[in-house]
Amino acid sequence: MGADSFLTLARERLEVYCFRSLAEHALGNRMIIDFHNHYFPPQYLDAIRDGGSHFRVTTDEEGNPVLHSPGDYNVLVPGHRDLDFREKVLDEAGVQMQVLTFTAPGTSIETPDRAVELCTVINDAFAGEIKARSSRFTALAHLPMNSPEAAAVEAERAVGVLGLPGVMFLSNASGVPLFDERFHPIYERLSEAGAVAYIHPTYPVGVEVMEKYMLMPMVGFLMDTTLATAGLIYSGVVERYPGIKWVLGHLGGAVPYLAERFDRGFEAYPECREDCSVLPSEQLKNFYYDTVNFDPACLRLAIEFAGVDHIVAGSDYPHMIGSLDKMTASIAGLDLSEGDKKKIRWDNAAGILGLA
Repeated sequence: MGADSFLTLARERLEVYCFRSLAEHALGNRMIIDFHNHYFPPQYLDAIRDGGSHFRVTTDEEGNPVLHSPGDYNVLVPGHRDLDFREKVLDEAGVQMQVLTFTAPGTSIETPDRAVELCTVINDAFAGEIKARSSRFTALAHLPMNSPEAAAVEAERAVGVLGLPGVMFLSNASGVPLFDERFHPIYERLSEAGAVAYIHPTYPVGVEVMEKYMLMPMVGFLMDTTLATAGLIYSGVVERYPGIKWVLGHLGGAVPYLAERFDRGFEAYPECREDCSVLPSEQLKNFYYDTVNFDPACLRLAIEFAGVDHIVAGSDYPHMIGSLDKMTASIAGLDLSEGDKKKIRWDNAAGILGLA
């Protein structure tokens, strides 16, 4: 082989190698599972238009439906209700996969019977979408928690029949705490299935003082997640149902910050030990925390508390307060190895969701 031919072949091989390296790098960056985002199936929107709802529904200047509830509202932009549109956004943002969930206040705003009807619509729609788009989406079921017996049945159907990997709980059930005995049959079913239980906030107790300045989503949501989690720990629910994989939204609210205080309560107050036998912080280190707090210092605190193996990526897309770009940038900016960043982007969520 002449020198010119050798140089040509070497150049071609180098170009192929560089192309493959760039492709692999791009694919690696796309390998993100966004655990925290929200979706309103069109079937649900049709159902509340046709059959009524306790939401007050209006339309904004751009033709988007707006669902109004006390102290809050959701503007349902195309990303909330159109997965074809959403997939294009995910491509642009470099996000491979999302865990679809409904959002607060969900069906808890409805009567119990209506909540049961609408949960069936939502979960059937979720199951249909993830079957059609399995490389892009999975989903967590929505439950009619204001009808506990029906919620237990629906949890079993969602996980056992529809094949969803778990459920999303709102942080209280119309004011009833999640540790209430009425909900234990749900936890029993989820534990037996080894399912995911994701806690997302909703109207906190005392919401009447949070209706101005968006105090409910800015402060109340985070405190209600924290309150719900502490109740589940001290009540013994987490110990009693060890098969459940618990995940907390918004980086756990204030949980990583207050875990030491939970331990002091456990040590100081007998009532904190009546149903709880394991130090709260030790239990909480087994929870997973999504990254919907894009402050690097807060992310570092959560990683320091629970370990990099218990952090999952989250964006809160497409809510006004969410951001796919901040999700990806905040993880990229962490002072971690690429292997640890990959755990946050993909591996941890894939593991608990049972994804290959």
